[in-house]
Amino acid sequence: MNWSDLLAAFALYLVIEGLFPFLSPVKWRQSLSVIAGLEDGQLRFFGMLSIFAGLMLLLWVR
Repeated sequence: MNWSDLLAAFALYLVIEGLFPFLSPVKWRQSLSVIAGLEDGQLRFFGMLSIFAGLMLLLWVR
């Protein structure tokens, strides 16, 4: 992996993250308020799940 791959992945991340507030700001704000109400353990679980899914996808693609 080189720096251009890392920058391309980061650019794609920013595009995807920007789609949700652009397309539906009200729903996005509601989702953030629900997330803000979660307990620390719940947030850690979803974070761990996201890391695991990302690693599995990366292994599958590479």
